[in-house]
Amino acid sequence: MRKIELHWQILIALILGVLFGIFFPAAVGYTAWVGDLFLRGLKMIIIPLILASIITGVANIGDVNDLGKLGIKTLMYYLTTSLLAIITGLFFVNIIQPGAGADLGFVNEVDGLEAATGSFGKTLINIIPTNIFNSLANAEMLSIIFFAIISGYFITRLPDNHRNKLTSLANAGFELMMKITSFIIAFTPLGVFAIIAGVVAEQAGDRGALIETASRMGLYMLCVIGALAVHAFVTLPLLLRFAGGISAVKHYKAMSTPLLTAFSTSSSSATLPLTITAVEEKAGVSNKVSSFVLPLGATINMDGTALYECVAAMFIAQAYGIELSVGQQVIVVFTALLASIGAAGIPMAGLVMISVVLSAVGLPLEGVGLILAVDRILDMFRTTVNVLSDSCGAAIIAAREGEHLKYE
Repeated sequence: MRKIELHWQILIALILGVLFGIFFPAAVGYTAWVGDLFLRGLKMIIIPLILASIITGVANIGDVNDLGKLGIKTLMYYLTTSLLAIITGLFFVNIIQPGAGADLGFVNEVDGLEAATGSFGKTLINIIPTNIFNSLANAEMLSIIFFAIISGYFITRLPDNHRNKLTSLANAGFELMMKITSFIIAFTPLGVFAIIAGVVAEQAGDRGALIETASRMGLYMLCVIGALAVHAFVTLPLLLRFAGGISAVKHYKAMSTPLLTAFSTSSSSATLPLTITAVEEKAGVSNKVSSFVLPLGATINMDGTALYECVAAMFIAQAYGIELSVGQQVIVVFTALLASIGAAGIPMAGLVMISVVLSAVGLPLEGVGLILAVDRILDMFRTTVNVLSDSCGAAIIAAREGEHLKYE
């Protein structure tokens, strides 16, 4: 009997989870622990996987001059796609005007809102950790990536006997993490089923509020999803074709497993192990490129989050009857770009980071309450775009590095 491919298992689990959440909401509590275990398993391997993959990727580059070239290409791609995503969102929100006449009757608090209002300059300073063990314990991803990059770089500067030992150790560590990752990935369908069932049951539990929210927020959701769709199905395919000579259809098909997982978990970091596996095994991207580009992208390349932050800020301004000037909208664009870089790859992180954008143009932080009702749904869409952009970046950069990609 032919085994069902993983991405089909995930899709089936997603559909079954929706049906289970709708028809048996009271029973969701009995399955929730499965989703919790799955997410804990993925989170368990994120930090050691990022450390091992980046150190291995940098140390194996060989010529340290290539590190600079690869890094510049990666950063240029990430900045370009994030900026294009924000501009797309700005265009949609100005055309559709989803916040005009919105009801301000529901305002909720967001945990961690005050912590998100720090300056971006402070964020840049905090990239350099004072204690790497604290950074590891607190999952400070930018600090961890910085430490991993300089560790890999200086391994290449060591004498041959030490460099070979440390490179071999890093490679062994990476292989170990990939084995553990493969084990956890096998349980993805079960985790997806439990997570989706919980989300649907939570929404279905208060049907009156759900209907009322849908009537108020429909245009806002349409604006965000429409802008994300343009970025995913127009901007990124054009970049794949003209920057990498890659067929978008083949690439998207190869990325089906991580994209479905990103959609269901709303976590680009949790999806990272699956993304690495897909680009290497399904697209033929080398480990040298994937181990550098993808972990970095999972932290700083948030196209969907950046687009969402821009649209959400403009929506809140419209809802409060505040008209932003062109100059203020430019501030929104660049602040959304910078805030998205600091957004952790976890569910609802973009909602917390939106306060940075609101503060930059003097909008009331209480406006965040406007978008809480539908944020969890939109989080699934924007996370999928985040992961898709990361995978496109790995493929494009691999092609620009002269690698011959082979899509299965």
